[in-house]
Amino acid sequence: MPAITASMVAELRAKTDAPMMECKKALTEAEGDLGRAEEILRVKLGNKAGKAASRVTAEGVVAAAVNGTTGALIEVNCETDFVSKNDSFLAFVQAAAKLVAEHNPADVAALSALPYEQDTFGPTLEDVRKGLIGKIGENMSIRRFKRYADGGKLASYLHGTRIGVMVEFDGDDVAAKDVAMHVAAMKPAALSSSEVSAELVEKERKIAAEKAAESGKPAEIVAKMVEGSVAKFLKEVSLLDQTFVKNDKQTVAAMLKAASTTVKGFTLYVVGEGIEKKQDDFAAEVAAQVAAAKGQ
Repeated sequence: MPAITASMVAELRAKTDAPMMECKKALTEAEGDLGRAEEILRVKLGNKAGKAASRVTAEGVVAAAVNGTTGALIEVNCETDFVSKNDSFLAFVQAAAKLVAEHNPADVAALSALPYEQDTFGPTLEDVRKGLIGKIGENMSIRRFKRYADGGKLASYLHGTRIGVMVEFDGDDVAAKDVAMHVAAMKPAALSSSEVSAELVEKERKIAAEKAAESGKPAEIVAKMVEGSVAKFLKEVSLLDQTFVKNDKQTVAAMLKAASTTVKGFTLYVVGEGIEKKQDDFAAEVAAQVAAAKGQ
């Protein structure tokens, strides 16, 4: 068997970003064949990805891809804010957004099966995801995406990488961009009050009823109080009824009318929204490590 030199290990490590000892082991197993050693590491990285799959991914990135009247907004998650700034991770997210826009996958599984190669990983987006998990050492997952291709104009706005908005509209580009920025700031639940989900309305109605009941007023008055609270809530969470962030004297609807612009719909993604983050107890972790050291 040929000798495994430091330069061979360095070359394999540069290709795979795997730990040095793992590179040496792979080269030894492959009897010095660099290509075979890379394949061996790919398998090991895949196993590493499997072990990482159960870890919570509440950080991440929102990205947008727009080409004419076709566009996509996507959220891809990872475990830590540090990895959300990793160049390979960011390239993966942007590529995924473009694949959604170009190929119209039905769901995350269909998107993951699309052809894509990056950082020597492939031939599918899923293979790249697993490879990057092994390379970077963190779990990552494609959470959700929304594609637009109905012929309407599109405006997108990214507030850093954690908040992303896409607006479908007809009319003025500047007004639409302003709406996208407004959505990022005010986070409306729906375009209009009639489109607010029944579940959200019912939840608000229940809260309003509990508050009104504490007033001790007659039932008919309580009922009116509840309906008034719900009506106020609907205006607060409906995009068109909200006060425009750039002009508190007009609603979004009024601003759009003045600009001869119609918003057909929008999508708002906030990284990690609704995901329960792991709460690390640092003191307990240190205490556990000390106890383990004493037990050795």
